[in-house]
Amino acid sequence: MGRLFGTDGVRGLANRDITAELALNLSVAVAHELGGQSVYGGNRATAVVGRDPRASGEFLSAAVMAGLASAGVDVLDAGVLPTPAIAYLTQRMNAEMGAMLSASHNAMPDNGLKFFARGGHKLADEIEDRISERIGGEWDRPTGPGVGRIRPFRRGAEFYIEHLLQAAPGRLDGLRIVIDAAHGAASEVGPEVFRRAGATVDLIGADPNGLNINDGAGSTHLDQLQEAVRLRGADMGVAFDGDADRCLAVDARGEQVDGDQIMAILALDLHERGELTEDTLVATVMSNLGLLQAMERAGITVIQTAVGDRYVLEEMRARGLSLGGEQSGHVIMLEHGTTGDGVLTALALAQRVVSAGQALHELAGVMTRLPQILVNVKGVDKDRVEQDQGVTDAVAGIEAELGDQGRVLLRKSGTEPVVRVMVEADTQERAAQYADRLAQVVQERLAL
Repeated sequence: MGRLFGTDGVRGLANRDITAELALNLSVAVAHELGGQSVYGGNRATAVVGRDPRASGEFLSAAVMAGLASAGVDVLDAGVLPTPAIAYLTQRMNAEMGAMLSASHNAMPDNGLKFFARGGHKLADEIEDRISERIGGEWDRPTGPGVGRIRPFRRGAEFYIEHLLQAAPGRLDGLRIVIDAAHGAASEVGPEVFRRAGATVDLIGADPNGLNINDGAGSTHLDQLQEAVRLRGADMGVAFDGDADRCLAVDARGEQVDGDQIMAILALDLHERGELTEDTLVATVMSNLGLLQAMERAGITVIQTAVGDRYVLEEMRARGLSLGGEQSGHVIMLEHGTTGDGVLTALALAQRVVSAGQALHELAGVMTRLPQILVNVKGVDKDRVEQDQGVTDAVAGIEAELGDQGRVLLRKSGTEPVVRVMVEADTQERAAQYADRLAQVVQERLAL
């Protein structure tokens, strides 16, 4: 069957891959793994459960809560809230575990299950593997007063809003911002945070009906936000994804500001205030070379990890660093959260615009994005990509030609027989030329 957990929980087509039965049985296994002795008669374990607005989340969250309660865990049902809100509330309520029903930026038919350990931390691989092994195993079912209770957690949204405003307390009076909530989990709390901070808020993509999440809206579809910012004369716009753990931005001219640029802006802000731990930023190998060059000019070290916000977070926690993220808009401010938080990122970015007295495009201009071409080479033996001498020689040759004006990255897919070829260069034409050339070598040398 392969590994049940992927890089960000368990995800698939709802009611086919992600069924009520799986949600229930997986939640029982999570209760036993994370609840420890609490589920066997000690102090009662507690779980915080939330979801995004997609229709399948209604029955899947019911199954998750049923599984947890049947295993003797008390459940706080937080309803529709962003993923980072559930992580925060797990920590705030001193709960043994948290659960979030969401497929993030995926289309509405998909859904997923993410779990958090005490403190709101994502689960390590070995814990996920132990949970998988527990599914379907024998266990003693509590009865009578031993079963868990499920209660609505109406204060959860307010707790999260207060947390965001404390984490980024600057005022936004005079700022006009357009928010695209992707018809997702931040459709209510996102705009409310900005209103309380003093901004004038225009909303799009904030009418979830269970079927329209991420449908032509949010961080994966910026066209509507770009148009809205220009038409309404806003100072900037921000777009979340379905579960609001990522954020991309648009400047007043309607041009995209991606995760790398956002990280550059926030890193320089923290650096100037002496709050960037060890003057170090954590990014992934997919971050644009322009980010690395900009940080080098500012005297900021960049540590690069494998692709995935969990790897960024692991590096940050291991070194005690304060800022990291991905080009896709996952930005982690470790002092204020244990996972990427799109609303917090947007709030911090907007406050930097106001405090600096500069337009967003001026702040984003600190880095120049080098043209980046990504080619997916399919039907190849991805496991030989690092050992094949012909591929290695081709990469070395292109790197020599690029010098310090670009870079090459080969990355194998985690789920398909695909090698991803990424080339950055000083012009779009050169990047495309080198990417095509290297992709052809990979196809010829590694063909199945």
